[in-house]
Amino acid sequence: MSAAPVVKGSIWRQLPLLIWLVVLWLLLWDQVSVLSVVTGIVLALLVTRVFYLPPVELPDRVGPLGLVVFIARFVYDLVRASFEVAFIAVDPRRVPTSSIVAVQLSTKSDLSLTLTALAISLVPGSLVVEADRQDDILYLHVLGTETPDDVERARADVIRVEERIVRAIGSRDDVRRVNASRAARSLPPIVSGRRQQAWEARHPEVPLEEYTPSGAYPDSTDGSTQS
Repeated sequence: MSAAPVVKGSIWRQLPLLIWLVVLWLLLWDQVSVLSVVTGIVLALLVTRVFYLPPVELPDRVGPLGLVVFIARFVYDLVRASFEVAFIAVDPRRVPTSSIVAVQLSTKSDLSLTLTALAISLVPGSLVVEADRQDDILYLHVLGTETPDDVERARADVIRVEERIVRAIGSRDDVRRVNASRAARSLPPIVSGRRQQAWEARHPEVPLEEYTPSGAYPDSTDGSTQS
């Protein structure tokens, strides 16, 4: 009797994936008809049930200003890094030096880790070669690391990218973890509004081993979100 709500919740949480699979099926058929829609829905349900993956936890908050800042800074980093890498490639006096840099992230969610890895890899000169999901560590191949200061600068850049992503669409728990990391470095919090404070008052900190396999805060496994 208790299994029905879990299945229902799981289907609703995978709704974006189901919709995308149906759209992809319609594109493959190159037509929209009752038959193609119905078969697309059936196949989408079949695929998600047979090849089941844990649903990605959607963020429970969106910061419009943080989203604008993240996009603007990402475009700036993309253009700047493109010119820097191009200059390194054509400069005959400089032998490019690269390093594998390990970066410890503050967040636990799969969404934040994935978006951080994508944002870093899309910028020329850096590429994520491995992601340690259990310990939330990204390993990057970084170009232009001639000195230890360059390595630390690359590590700090990744941390700042993570912070901007969390400020834009990170969960309340991600915000709390980033704020705690910044506090340890004597930096101000990225978000400190009344809603964040109210959420933290209702949700105590939990040990890392109690997080769900997807890295979500333990009480969010029912698919609900906080406003």
